[in-house]
Amino acid sequence: MNLAEKCILVALLALLTVSPLDSAFGQIAPSTVHDSSRTSFSVEPASVPPERIDSSPSNSNSANVLLKFKDSDIKFHLERLMNILRDKKHEGWVLTAYPDPTTALPVIGAGFSLSVRETHHVQSNPLNPNAFIEPSSAQLWQAAGLDPRQLEEILDRYDRRFKLWNRKQFSHKILNRELSPDLTNEQAMRLLRISTLQAIHNARAYCLDFNRLTASQQMALSQLVFQMGVNLEEFADFLGAINIRLGGDHSSATGGNIVAGSLDWRTVQHALISSEWAHLYTNRAIMVIAMFDPTYDHAPVAAERLVRARLHPVATHSHKQSHARSVQHKRPPSPKILRASQKCRSKGHCPPARS
Repeated sequence: MNLAEKCILVALLALLTVSPLDSAFGQIAPSTVHDSSRTSFSVEPASVPPERIDSSPSNSNSANVLLKFKDSDIKFHLERLMNILRDKKHEGWVLTAYPDPTTALPVIGAGFSLSVRETHHVQSNPLNPNAFIEPSSAQLWQAAGLDPRQLEEILDRYDRRFKLWNRKQFSHKILNRELSPDLTNEQAMRLLRISTLQAIHNARAYCLDFNRLTASQQMALSQLVFQMGVNLEEFADFLGAINIRLGGDHSSATGGNIVAGSLDWRTVQHALISSEWAHLYTNRAIMVIAMFDPTYDHAPVAAERLVRARLHPVATHSHKQSHARSVQHKRPPSPKILRASQKCRSKGHCPPARS
């Protein structure tokens, strides 16, 4: 073997020695990145027990669509609606997890549910292109920018307390502020904002012409969705009325002229006034129902007065009936009438007396 052949052989041996290292290095970087992404993805859900993790196949957060909200998407001020919802006449404002009066499930802030699973809400109106979103509590929590571990801590603390106290004892401690807050006011406002945005989003899915509603009508519908959620589907007459438009000019109860194509607000109000909801939540119902009057923005007191009169009509009695009652006032009422009147007072409203 001459000198030239020896040089070629040495060069070939050097290449064979280096090539495996280069090839291995080319595989390490992609593999490391892939493993790193898998590790970072699994860290956050690991702090949530399996029964509380969202069960959707993609495990994506459907609440993230709410982050695209812009103030120009609605005609009213978002902060105004949030202030209404946290008022004691509506949802109230509690910074400690407490049992919902109806379901006993944990809620906080302005009635934010802490243990709801993501559900699929079918759009039953083929003409409405807007889809419903019903994220889980954990998804809304994360969309609000809060730590998932804090949610688990609150739920664990609530479970321990609920085993020790009944609902009455729990409520007593909340009312007397015996429990430390689970959230700061700023954190609770974040939850209220994201859940209000969800209500507005779903209000569009309920009403095809949401953009054509007045500012107060948009706010009223959003309030109903906030309070009732998917249960609003049971208000078939109301949902039918809110998707109907008038064919000619009309005048409102307070004297304003309503142009053709506007909401058939009288039918909408009648559907709500006839519901059990309006009689169970009278104070809230008066305001919400009155907001469907297109002149509410200019004359809210007059609009609410008209709704209040329809919910609580004033009973009229003849002179003879009044005289007969004054003569018989010493006669003790029957036990049935006593029990009925006592029950009526406890609810805060009574059925109208018959003339």
